[in-house]
Amino acid sequence: MATPILEIKALQKRFAGLVATNDLSLDVMAGETHAVIGPNGAGKTTLIAQLQGELSPDGGAIFFNGKNITREPAHRRAHLGIARSFQITSIFPQFTVLANVALAVQAQQGHSFRFFGSAWDDSELLGPAREAMDQIGIAHRADIYAEDLSHGERRQLELAMALAMKPQLLLLDEPMAGMGRQEGQRMTQVLANLKKHYAILLVEHDMDAVFALADRISVLVAGRTIATGSPEEIRNDPAVKAAYLGHGG
Repeated sequence: MATPILEIKALQKRFAGLVATNDLSLDVMAGETHAVIGPNGAGKTTLIAQLQGELSPDGGAIFFNGKNITREPAHRRAHLGIARSFQITSIFPQFTVLANVALAVQAQQGHSFRFFGSAWDDSELLGPAREAMDQIGIAHRADIYAEDLSHGERRQLELAMALAMKPQLLLLDEPMAGMGRQEGQRMTQVLANLKKHYAILLVEHDMDAVFALADRISVLVAGRTIATGSPEEIRNDPAVKAAYLGHGG
């Protein structure tokens, strides 16, 4: 049986008296899009933060490509091949789209941001940056300042920055957040193209997007997985309907 690219075993995280992650186990296979859904406060973003290395779990283990990364810092996980897209964008508003992505390439190559002054005419940075922008469909906005982008375009830029890190696994924390219908549909198409090339762990409230994109879905309630299965299995699971889907998400 193939080894999962990401394996989470009995993960636990508490904040004072609050149990945010409660003996949580799931995995993501190579080439799979595994969505994590659940009501507000279920622990989805806390899970992503532990996978990325922003938070340290209180118990359990995280394996990436068979390697225990539970105590690895965030920058080390990024170099191993894990890239995160945040619920709130983390771009440089006063730089152009191309400059933002070039900085992500520079970071992936292990250079300090203090050298970014020479990045704008460095073909070793700009070539991979343009390639990442092409994948996301924002190459035509290369010379636009990030602060002048629409909300949806900023989310696309952030994805391009994540791809510039040359990841094997994308951690996507609500990529549709704050989008209107048209922008959401455009982002769903972008992600449908990306899933052909990357393993993805997707946290998302937009159920249309989740059911269109996911190969498997795990449902979190109070920090615990109550069900994992195909979209059809999750859609028809009585426990899921009672805990989440039946109440409209």
